[in-house]
Parts: sequence; C-alpha cells; structure tokens
Amino acid sequence: MNPIDLQKTALRKQIKKLKSVQTEPERITASNDTIHTLEKTAVFRSAKTVMAFWSMEDEVATHQAIVRWAETKTIILPSVKGSILELRVFHGTDQMKTGEQFGIAEPESPPFTDLASIDLILVPGVAFDLNNNRMGRGKAYYDQLLCATKAFKMGIGFDFQLLEQIPAASHDIRMNQIITNKRTTVIQF
Repeated sequence: MNPIDLQKTALRKQIKKLKSVQTEPERITASNDTIHTLEKTAVFRSAKTVMAFWSMEDEVATHQAIVRWAETKTIILPSVKGSILELRVFHGTDQMKTGEQFGIAEPESPPFTDLASIDLILVPGVAFDLNNNRMGRGKAYYDQLLCATKAFKMGIGFDFQLLEQIPAASHDIRMNQIITNKRTTVIQF
C-alpha cells in the first residue's frame, strides 16, 4: 500500500471513532444546521436539478430535506450498481427500495443519464479539508462520476470531518465548496 493510501486508512479509522461518539440528537442538530446553511447558498437556491445522497446513519441526515426539495427541484439520487453509481430521479419515498450493496434506499425510477443538466452535486465524504479536497470511503464511486460532469460539487459533512489538510492523490476530485454545521470553505472553480 502506498503512503497516501496508508494515511487515508488511518484517517478513516479516526473519523469513524469520532462518528461513533456522536449522539443521535447531536447528529440531527448538526445535520439540520448543515442543511440550513446549504439552503441559504446562491448555488443551491438557483439549482434546478440537484444530485443529493440518501444519507447513511453516520452521515448528515438528508432524508427530510430531499423530500422537501423534491417539491420544487428535480432531485437525483445515486444507485450503486456493481462498481459504478447509476443515477435515478427521486419521486418520493414510496418509490424507493433497499439497494443491493449497502442497504441504502434507492429510487426505482429508470436511469438518469443527462449529466449536463445537473446544476449541483451534494457529495458525502469521510473527511474534507480547507483546500476543498474530499476523501471518500475508498471505493471511488463518486470520483468516477464527478470527473464526468461540470456540475458544482459541494461536499457535505460534520465540522469534525473538515480538517486543515487530508491526504489527496492526483486522481481525487476536489469539491468547489465544503459545507459543515459550523463552517463553509471558499468557493473554488
């Protein structure tokens, strides 16, 4: 394993420990603060088509916000198919099913392929840094997708996930901005 991968593995363990001590009320409060900050951004307000993520138990809670956003925006959610992310339009919680690989709810709609129409992509991560680098769970699902679109890429996480610097390789896709419950990074293009 190369040095960057070793650093990433150690950092994933460190963040996992921090997530494990976060109580559910703390997670919900921090999630609400993050979502509120996101919703105030000009990028979000002007976006017509937003790719979001149906949150896992240790991520910023997005379920209620997605349902609310779908009333006025086209919301796209990822669906894991093998080693790729397939995109699908969210049409309500009653049209979701449990995904094959991670047990995350996914839309049952047909694949969405119009990447050029996506204005904003909300990206989860294990860790982010002040230079808008993102470190995921190590499967490169998002990196494959993000390099194929010109949409604004916004990392979404908790404040303890935003570090001064994280290990980053040349193939890692940087975010245009990171938003947490306490801080927002400077927009980079």
